[in-house]
Amino acid sequence: MQVKCTLCDLIEEISDDSLQAKRLKNRRANLYLCSVCYERISEKTIARHSTGKFRFYEEKKQENDFLK
Repeated sequence: MQVKCTLCDLIEEISDDSLQAKRLKNRRANLYLCSVCYERISEKTIARHSTGKFRFYEEKKQENDFLK
């Protein structure tokens, strides 16, 4: 299966039987990133997390009394 990186437009070949290929086929909203772009983004994200100013906003779930 040929896939195209959404950031750098690099076209790569991945196996049709791989988990990543199955996810891309079934969920069209998932984007493919090549290994270079993925590493670059992960390094910047880790650096941003280490500053201490980064917050994770978790979804507030409402409790349902009937399901307890």
